[in-house]
Amino acid sequence: MSTTTDSKISIQLEDFSVTDEIEAMKKVSRNIGGITTFLGTGRELSKGQNISQLNFEHYPKMAEKKLAEIREKAIKDFGIIDMSIIHRIGPIEIGENIVLIVATGEHRKETFVACEWAIAELKRTTPIWKRETTSTGEVWVQDTP
Repeated sequence: MSTTTDSKISIQLEDFSVTDEIEAMKKVSRNIGGITTFLGTGRELSKGQNISQLNFEHYPKMAEKKLAEIREKAIKDFGIIDMSIIHRIGPIEIGENIVLIVATGEHRKETFVACEWAIAELKRTTPIWKRETTSTGEVWVQDTP
């Protein structure tokens, strides 16, 4: 299952290849001189609790719309060439990929700023929710560090 509103935005059950995504973005423009990525993965420890599994749910259509807005704003406000955003939903095992943001630009500086802004904005505004399974039960994660 993959839901996409733009070829550069995807919310999907399947894992993704970081290398393949970077290679696809490199084909966008011959002016790309810098590429910054953010890769979020499932971690084993959260707030002192061992996590055995993560599960992500989303508000279909609205989550894709928010990711598209983040992408468009990053391109406009930070002067980057392009950006792609992939977020997985469903059950995620520890160590697996969760989210990937790839920002491309003529230079590195704007790609670093755009990528950092995009992940913060994604966590702040996108209706994607994380549930952690711990030894004491399931916990919906409310805060975004």
